[in-house]
Amino acid sequence: MQFQVPQFIEVEDKIFGPLTFKQFIYIAGGAGAAYLLWRIFPIYLAAPLILGVSGLAAGLAFFQYNGRPFIVAIEQAFFFFIKTKLYLWSNENKPRKTKKDAPAQVLSNGEVYVPKLSESKLHELAWSLDIKERIAAGVAQADEHEGGVMAPVHTAREARA
Repeated sequence: MQFQVPQFIEVEDKIFGPLTFKQFIYIAGGAGAAYLLWRIFPIYLAAPLILGVSGLAAGLAFFQYNGRPFIVAIEQAFFFFIKTKLYLWSNENKPRKTKKDAPAQVLSNGEVYVPKLSESKLHELAWSLDIKERIAAGVAQADEHEGGVMAPVHTAREARA
């Protein structure tokens, strides 16, 4: 059995001449509001209001912002102004706390103690896991990890050795 797959499902049907149902409702609503404004207010007050309502109705019916209907942009702007905002990014340059002129510590076997790699706990954890993997795989040699310090691998040939 063959089934026909619908094509162009994003395209709305033109019901009222060249207008879709939504476009017709926006234009009819704008025309009705303009008629009410013309009947209620004097012409010098009604004219700017009629222009504003007609422009809004035309924008809602025909304008698209970033490929989406204009009503969606108005809704998002409304919620942007109403809801609270949470800003997370801070562009402050905070000086790092560093120990200046710290004397080098010498271990009992004569080697110089190398301090931790960074202040970041995540970076330290990743580094320690990498070291443990190399030791478990037998790639690291005994002289590489004495004193808790591991020599870095520079090439793939050194990692295999």
